[in-house]
Amino acid sequence: MTTLKESRAMTNPYSSLSTSELIKHLSEEVSRLVRDEIRLATMELTRKGRRAGLGAGLFGGAGVVALYGGAALVAAVILLVAHVLSPWIAAAVVGVALLVLAGVLALAGRSQVAKATPPLPQEAMRGLRADVDVVKESAHR
Repeated sequence: MTTLKESRAMTNPYSSLSTSELIKHLSEEVSRLVRDEIRLATMELTRKGRRAGLGAGLFGGAGVVALYGGAALVAAVILLVAHVLSPWIAAAVVGVALLVLAGVLALAGRSQVAKATPPLPQEAMRGLRADVDVVKESAHR
C-alpha cells in the first residue's frame, strides 16, 4: 500500500525536490524552451524567406516577359506600318500571348509574396505566448 506522499511523488516527480533543485530544473527547462522557440522561429522565417524569394523571382520573370511582349507589340506595329497585312498579325498574337503569360506570372508572384508576409515568426510567437501562459498559471498555484 502506498502512502499519500509516495502517491504524490509518483504523479509529480518534482514534489520531493528542494527549492534550489526546483529552481535549477526551472532554469534548465526555460533554457531548453527558449532554444526550441528560437529554432522554431528560425525555421518559420526560413520558410517565409524562401516564399518571398520565389515571389520576387516570379515578379522579375513577369517583368522580363512583359518586356518581350512589349517589344513584340512594337514589332507588330512596325510590321503593320510596313506591310499592312499578315506578318503583323503573327507578331501581335505573340505579343499578346507574352503579355498574358506575364500577367499569370505576376499573379503567381503576388500570391507567393502575400503568403510570406508579414515576415514575423507568428507560429513561434504563438507557441511562446502559450508557454508563458502555462508558466504563469503554474506559478499562481
